[in-house]
Amino acid sequence: MKFSILIANYNNGKFFKDCYDSILAQEYTNWEVVIIDDCSTDDSVEIIKKITADDKRFRLYENSANYGVGVTKADLIEKASGMICGYLDPDDTITSKALKSAVEVLEKKKDVVLTYSRLAKCDEHMNILKEFRAAMQVPNGQKTFFNFPVQIAPFVAFRRDVYLKGKKINPELRIAEDQDLYFKMYEVGKVHFINQTDYLYRAHPGGISQNENKPKSNSYYARSIWEAMQRRGLKTINGKKIPESYTDPSEIFDLLQYQNKIPFRIKKKIITILQNIFR
Repeated sequence: MKFSILIANYNNGKFFKDCYDSILAQEYTNWEVVIIDDCSTDDSVEIIKKITADDKRFRLYENSANYGVGVTKADLIEKASGMICGYLDPDDTITSKALKSAVEVLEKKKDVVLTYSRLAKCDEHMNILKEFRAAMQVPNGQKTFFNFPVQIAPFVAFRRDVYLKGKKINPELRIAEDQDLYFKMYEVGKVHFINQTDYLYRAHPGGISQNENKPKSNSYYARSIWEAMQRRGLKTINGKKIPESYTDPSEIFDLLQYQNKIPFRIKKKIITILQNIFR
């Protein structure tokens, strides 16, 4: 079962060696790496070409213009050849068991379409600062699941054939394309949490998820939630009407505040436990 590691690069060539080394260190060896450079303005392409050299497991493509991460990440899936795909940002790394653990679950559990584990936030030199402890198994088959609060997070692996048969990533989502993918995969199969830290996220000034991008990120996240509500045919949630069009992210997040409250969390925990017992 080949695993396609998908890398969308924009001006992160200076960090790529760490990413590359973490891929070579994988215990699971049946993999390929597909990289698309989104018209970087630095020397990323030259750096990546030099590091990967003649290793045919790495394929590098270059966009003719800066299309954004939504377009680029969707194209990466199309260019992949593996049965399983997983995104890795070029400024981040994965631990040695990341691919192996995901493949083992997906080989054993045919109804699981997506796996995820836990990430750790690191400083610019990849020293771990904090683990993302909120990651845990979520209940499957719930129309009102919107990863709010966030529990599905990298490292994520998913079945490529299932994705290609369903609704694709919305290319207009320039930041929350990952949430869009999670929702669409969740709607067609089960998701499974692997209880270990597999993804090391590097916090640095040029990172796409840094504080200056938070308002924009929240807006795209809210839009991906609203689009999921529309696909699922929801008209109301928790007794409140869902807007017929998406305009204001606060309208969407306000609808979901009840999911942060203790009664809902207890109910969700009970459902998850029961699903684990009777699966």
